[in-house]
Amino acid sequence: MTNLPPLIQRILVLIKRYPGVIALGGFISGVCSFILVDRQQGMASWIAVIMLVSWLWLMLENSFTRLFTKVFKREIPEPLLRYATQMIHQESLFFVLPFFFVTTAWNSGQSVFTGLLGAAALVSITDPLYYKWLAPKRSLFLALHTLTLFAALLTALPIILHLTTAESYKLALGVAMALSIPSLAVSLPLRSIKGWAMLLGVTTAIGCAGWFLRSWVPPATLWMTEVAISTQLQDRTPGDDLKEVTAAQLRSGGLYAYTAINAPRGLDERIYHVWKFNGKEVDRIALDIHGGRKEGYRAWTHKQNFPADAVGRWQVRVLTEDGQVIGVLRFKVTDTAQTDTPK
Repeated sequence: MTNLPPLIQRILVLIKRYPGVIALGGFISGVCSFILVDRQQGMASWIAVIMLVSWLWLMLENSFTRLFTKVFKREIPEPLLRYATQMIHQESLFFVLPFFFVTTAWNSGQSVFTGLLGAAALVSITDPLYYKWLAPKRSLFLALHTLTLFAALLTALPIILHLTTAESYKLALGVAMALSIPSLAVSLPLRSIKGWAMLLGVTTAIGCAGWFLRSWVPPATLWMTEVAISTQLQDRTPGDDLKEVTAAQLRSGGLYAYTAINAPRGLDERIYHVWKFNGKEVDRIALDIHGGRKEGYRAWTHKQNFPADAVGRWQVRVLTEDGQVIGVLRFKVTDTAQTDTPK
């Protein structure tokens, strides 16, 4: 490091002495970004663009460093590059994690995906794990790289381009498949046609798994701010949120499933209220929502056509067009006669 400018040397010394400061900075900036996106949606696009520009630097790092060396006749210090890569992973993971924690349905497979992101964030801020365990294993390092970019794209694309959740998922999955090729190429022998066929097959398998398990991936930019199962709705405001309803109440006026859904400004999205009885789908109703309202876009369905025997457990699953779960409303229908019988 003797040939480095004094300022760069001091920065590297401080980073090595206080590595936890970078991790804390990544966590704080991620939470602050989420708050700004949630409360000041006009800033959301700028934050998302900055995140994706940092990823552009990461993808073209070798080209940029060669260009820098050629123009300035000086190499960028290797430790500085390593810390820059680590910071981009940290910033990206802690930017997306608050979105996924808010939107995850924890009693579903979505908890696996969000848990994986949480584990990746933990590895990114733990230097012994990041540098001694992850970084030397190129395939694992690129796998983390691909997972992080996939999550960042799911969060950023609806904000920047106003793509629907379904469109964002398809594009993010396509990019993730493309980026999985270098990580797989490290592990597979590519000296024969068989090796290339294996590479193509594994990449296709990753894409198919991502598509068929899409219900396990939370819709990062859509979350419910208010929900209710109610027998009343007036001026777009529901009555009391009911967890238990009698069969007589269903017959008298049906039920409203009310959801207020937060979505980025400028986003138009089609969602579905899927009514399920004892685990079986009985109705699927499409709703169009529009982003930008601070309290969430208010949407509801009014179901009046119930089975003759509706006693049992009911759900209203709120889904995106591709089947990603935004949330679940649960209630129970009881038999009026049983309810009214004195104990």
